[in-house]
Amino acid sequence: MKGSEFLRKMKVIARRKKLTFRWVPERGSGSHGTLYVGGRFTIVKDLKKELGSGLLLDMVKQLGIRKEDL
Repeated sequence: MKGSEFLRKMKVIARRKKLTFRWVPERGSGSHGTLYVGGRFTIVKDLKKELGSGLLLDMVKQLGIRKEDL
């Protein structure tokens, strides 16, 4: 899954769970940005590159979302 696809899916999940969704590309170095969902956040790397399975699991865990919801 690419970073941009992850953002799209998280936006749908946030809307479904009635959580705030905010993407801040300026809050990161280089091609990284910060994604806020509800009261939690995670760093998303380059939106054009694939996310590894371990990184994806960590990001989902940081946001408090189950991987099955993706």
